[in-house]
Amino acid sequence: VDITGANALFENLANRQTSVFAVPTIPDGRDSVPTTVVEGPDGAVYVGLLTGGPFWAGTAPVLRIASDGSSIETYAAGFTAIIDIAFDAGGALYVLEAIRGVPPFPPGFGQGRLVRQCPGGARSDLLTGLTFPGGVAIGPDGAAYLTNRGTSPSDGEVLRLPLTPCP
Repeated sequence: VDITGANALFENLANRQTSVFAVPTIPDGRDSVPTTVVEGPDGAVYVGLLTGGPFWAGTAPVLRIASDGSSIETYAAGFTAIIDIAFDAGGALYVLEAIRGVPPFPPGFGQGRLVRQCPGGARSDLLTGLTFPGGVAIGPDGAAYLTNRGTSPSDGEVLRLPLTPCP
C-alpha cells in the first residue's frame, strides 16, 4: 500500500500489522502535515500541524485525538507552522513554531518562537527570534530544551529555558 503523502497517523498493532489511527486535518481544505505527536497528560494523543504554504499566520492548530482514535477536536488554535509540541508536568502545552507567518514570502521564514498555553487558556510567548528551530522537550529538571539554528552545519545549538509554573 502506498501511503506517500497520506498525512495520517498509523499505529503498530501487536500482530505486526499497521493500521490508520487517525487522519488529522483542518477544515479549510489546505494541506496539513502532522509534524509532532505526543501523549498528553490525559492520555489522549496531541498532534501539531504544519499547514500548507504560504503558512498564513495563526492558522495552525494543535489537535486532540481520543486515545482510541474515535474523535478529533481542536485543542488549541492560532499558531503558525508548528514544528513540535510538548507538555510539562503541570499540563501546560508548549508549541514551537518554525515560521512567523507569511505572506509576503519569504519574510518570516525560519523565524520561530516558543509559546506556552497554560491549562485554562492563558497563552504567552516564552522565546522569540529563533532561527529555524527544530524541536522542544521538557526535561526532568522542568526546563524547556529546544534546538535552534537547525539548518546550520556549524552553529546549531540546544537552548535551555528555565520555566516557572503557570499562574
